[in-house]
Amino acid sequence: MDTLQALIASLSALLVLGIALYSAAHALLNKRDTRAVIAWVGLIMLLPLGGSILYWLLGVNRIKSRARALREAAGHPQAPLPRTVVPAPIDARWRPLVRAGDALSPFPYTGGNRLEPLVNGEAAYPAMLEAINGAKHSVALATYIFDHDPTGKEFRDALIRAHERGVAVRVLIDGVGVRYSRRSMQRALRRAGVPARLFLPMHLPRTLAAFNLRNHRKLLVVDGHTGFTGGMNLRAGHRIDLDVRHPVQDLHFQVQGPVVAQMQRVFADDWRFATGETLQGGDWFPELPPVGAVPARGVPDGPDEHFETLRQLMLAALAEARESITVMTPYFLPDGSLISALNSAALRGLEVDILLPARGNLPLVQWASEAMHWMVLERGCRIWLTPPPFDHSKLLLVDGQWVLLGSANWDPRSLRLNFEFNLECLDPALGRQMQDWVEERKREARLLTLEESLGRSLPVRLRNGAARLLTPYL
Repeated sequence: MDTLQALIASLSALLVLGIALYSAAHALLNKRDTRAVIAWVGLIMLLPLGGSILYWLLGVNRIKSRARALREAAGHPQAPLPRTVVPAPIDARWRPLVRAGDALSPFPYTGGNRLEPLVNGEAAYPAMLEAINGAKHSVALATYIFDHDPTGKEFRDALIRAHERGVAVRVLIDGVGVRYSRRSMQRALRRAGVPARLFLPMHLPRTLAAFNLRNHRKLLVVDGHTGFTGGMNLRAGHRIDLDVRHPVQDLHFQVQGPVVAQMQRVFADDWRFATGETLQGGDWFPELPPVGAVPARGVPDGPDEHFETLRQLMLAALAEARESITVMTPYFLPDGSLISALNSAALRGLEVDILLPARGNLPLVQWASEAMHWMVLERGCRIWLTPPPFDHSKLLLVDGQWVLLGSANWDPRSLRLNFEFNLECLDPALGRQMQDWVEERKREARLLTLEESLGRSLPVRLRNGAARLLTPYL
């Protein structure tokens, strides 16, 4: 009996040792951050069984593999590639950054585009509704939030009218975003016969593993030739001219030209993933002649085959900057690499301006962001706090010429977990237009100093520091 117990104890010890060695080896081979490797290997060696269990529960990032598995289960995208590519003349000064985008994005730079900035819902929504009301062949709409409020009902009615006059309408709403309203706009559209689906609908606990994999893209493409994208959801709150309880400022863009086919391609891939239906043919992908002078390309990002595409492109753009960098985002929770890139630019003598809302709409995110302000202020970056209403605009402007716009925020949720879509544009005229708009926002804003950031009371700094610990989940 004693011999058997000794044998069992020896085998158990060997098993635990084997698990610990395998876990430590996995950390050595797969973790990129040296400090994380040291921490995990040290914990595993100190507590072989407990450390190994914690490593496999918390130390392994399964987000990317889950997203890929979900995509593969739905089949590989079959939407056609854009047929029209207009050569885009690129100045030699920008070619290294363009090469970086070539390696990161599935799409090429294409010339011949026109972009019109639309500030707030009072400018964006009428233009979007006019396009839907004039649709003759197809309407593709993807949004994170589609509220059941007066603005949402305007879009609902326009989509139903388009469907009733024979236009092919497809509506994709995120499975979590749809729950922002007590009444589901997806059900209302489906009752009227409009094909409307949810992206990864929530059926807990079965879908818990995919809870964080949200489609945050904002895309509207009408007849395959007129697109809208940016930061706006479909809700009355974006109408600053209305008397709403929580008004939200934002920036959207109307897009025409060959790059619209790239926007349609991204929607078609998402639609096929959600429904199995392939969108193709001239109604969805018509020939697109040049209509303007802006070179642009679509940059999809998500925890699948496009993992961290936007983050890498941002780092490349910050490294390529020679004169100025402007960041505008509602949620500022950059990782160490982005902080270092911003600081390096400021240390090189560049003007680095970061525009953030003075009062956020998510307290935990606001507190965590405040805990990081000093990290960029101490190296010469400038933070401008824009006054209410809450500003949801998203923009990265480099040297007044290179513009990155779209749905992504500067936080881990956007850059690692969500499916996002941005446009990368390279045009001095568009850059000047956006710089002028930024200067208007700065005139209304208040400059935050390093002394003010460090001078917050001890309870506030402790609160902010504790909130920062939740950064990977905010």
